[in-house]
Amino acid sequence: MDPSFWDSHGDEISAAITIVVAVLLAIVVDRFLIGRAERATQHLETSQFSRGARTRLRVTRRLVFLAIILIGIVAALSQFTEIRRFANLLLGSTAVVAAIVGFAGRTVIANFVAGVLMAITQPIRIGDRISIADEVDGRVTDVALTYTSIDTGDGAMTVVPNEKIVTEVVVNHSVGSPKAPVLAELWVPLDTDLEAARKALEGGEVTSVRVAEVSSEGIRLELQASIDGARDRVTREAELREHGQTALRSAGLLKAV
Repeated sequence: MDPSFWDSHGDEISAAITIVVAVLLAIVVDRFLIGRAERATQHLETSQFSRGARTRLRVTRRLVFLAIILIGIVAALSQFTEIRRFANLLLGSTAVVAAIVGFAGRTVIANFVAGVLMAITQPIRIGDRISIADEVDGRVTDVALTYTSIDTGDGAMTVVPNEKIVTEVVVNHSVGSPKAPVLAELWVPLDTDLEAARKALEGGEVTSVRVAEVSSEGIRLELQASIDGARDRVTREAELREHGQTALRSAGLLKAV
């Protein structure tokens, strides 16, 4: 190679080589190391450990990929003398730069930190069914660095910032005791004979019935039933509501629509 050409373009060539190496290294680590470990956990889809491991590996995978790329970019930029001088000037005003960056990227940084905390503490995992502040209800399909994807079951995908999950009240319906009773709600008219309704509903799979709310629209009954730990709670709740409707209609307490 012509020495004069290298003298003129050596910095650019070195920077390009550094970035290419960083990208290749990030792909190798992502695909063949962490990616293989993540795929291995999918063989134990029903295991509590599997869902937690998949969530932690998914966030770790993205963190490592991002870290390698950022290190490559910094190393590439350090090849340029002008940029090194500019960086030295910035060191004298680190506090000012930090304040500007922190103010401009507060939301992004907060979501990023929340994503890391979620990966460590595991309040929710991929596959969990959750409710967030009575606004979002669905199953977690992905936990990224700054957001969480939730399948609401209506054909739409809801993307929630991680900061909201950390700061809001989140109900995880997929954890806790698998033998905890299932609760289902059932509305009946205001003029319903509650004693007759209780007799029609109790017994068999329904273990208890209580009045949860009375409003101008009717009476909200709360039905409780046991569950087999191997069964899906959402399906069991639907079955319990259907059973309640059938029992009340058979007792003549609900009019056929």
